[in-house]
Amino acid sequence: MKKVLAVLLVCIMVTASLVGCGGNRAASQKPTQMILATGGTAGTYHPFGSAMARIFNSKVQNVNVTAQLTGASIENLRLVNKKEAELAIVQSDMLDYAYNGKESFREKLPNLTGIAVLYPEVIQLVVRPDSGINTIADLKGKKVGVGAPGSGTEANFRQLIDVFGLDYQVLTPQYLSFAESADQFKGKRLDAFLVTAGIPNSAIQDVSSQQNIIILSLADDKITRLTQKYPFLASFTIPANTYKDQSEVIKTVAVSATLIVGPQVPEDVVYNITKALFENQAELAQAHAKGIELTLETAVKGMPVPFHPGAARYFKEKGVLK
Repeated sequence: MKKVLAVLLVCIMVTASLVGCGGNRAASQKPTQMILATGGTAGTYHPFGSAMARIFNSKVQNVNVTAQLTGASIENLRLVNKKEAELAIVQSDMLDYAYNGKESFREKLPNLTGIAVLYPEVIQLVVRPDSGINTIADLKGKKVGVGAPGSGTEANFRQLIDVFGLDYQVLTPQYLSFAESADQFKGKRLDAFLVTAGIPNSAIQDVSSQQNIIILSLADDKITRLTQKYPFLASFTIPANTYKDQSEVIKTVAVSATLIVGPQVPEDVVYNITKALFENQAELAQAHAKGIELTLETAVKGMPVPFHPGAARYFKEKGVLK
C-alpha cells in the first residue's frame, strides 16, 4: 500500500510540474496587444489601418493589433508619445512638428519612431461651381470646413492660405471632420471644405455623387512657394477622372501618410510587423486601393523621425536603407 501511495504521489507531482510548465509556456505565448491609432470613418486612415491590422494579426505570431478610430494625426501622435497606442498613421508634416516641438506642439514629443512612409496624402479644396471661388484668394468672407480641431488637415489649410496672404480673420473657419464637412457642404452650409487624404477620398466621392463640385487647382508659382516654405509638401497632380465629372488634371500639393511606432515596442515585434507589411503588399492592395502605392523604395524616403531599430533592420536587409 505504501508503495502504491508513493507511486501515486510521484505521478501527482510530475503531472503538476507538467501543468505548471504548460501554464508558463502558455503565458509566454500570450499575444502582444497593440493599438493602431487611425482616424475618422470618412478618411483613409481607418479603413487602411484596419486592413494593415488584419495582415499583422494573421501573419505575425503572438501579435494582436486593434485599429482604433481617432481624431487622426495630432491625437495619434500624442497617443503614441504617451504610450496609450503603440502604432499610428500620421501625416509627415505633423510628425515633423511633433518631434521638433513646432506649430500645435509646444513641447517636443520624443517617443516617436518610424516604420514606413505609406502613400501620398493629397490636399484637396472642394468648392461649388456657383460659389464664385476660383482661387484660394476668393475664400475671403466664405464659410470653410478646415478639418477637425488641431488636425493635420487644419494645419494644411493654414499653410495654403498663408501663401495667399490670408488668415482666419478674413473668413469663417469651421472645424469639422471630413464626414461633417461633406454633410454641411451638401446642405449648403459651407462654401468650401478641405480634405487631406489619399485619392479618391470617400467624403468627396459622396458629395460628387449628389451634386457638381470643383476641386481647385493651384497655380505653379503658388505650388513653388508652398514647397519652398514647407519642405514636407511636394507637388502632386490628381489625374483626370479621379472624381465624377472631373475631366481635367488638378495641380496641388501633398504630404505623406506614415506608419509610426513607440520606441518601447521590442525590436523583433517591429521587425516582424514591417516584414509582414511588405511581404503581403499584394494582399493589402486587394483590401485597400492605397496599398498599391506602398513600395520598399518609397517607404524610406521622407521619414522625418528616426526609424525604429526593427524597421531599420528589415530595410537594411532589403538594401533600401544604409
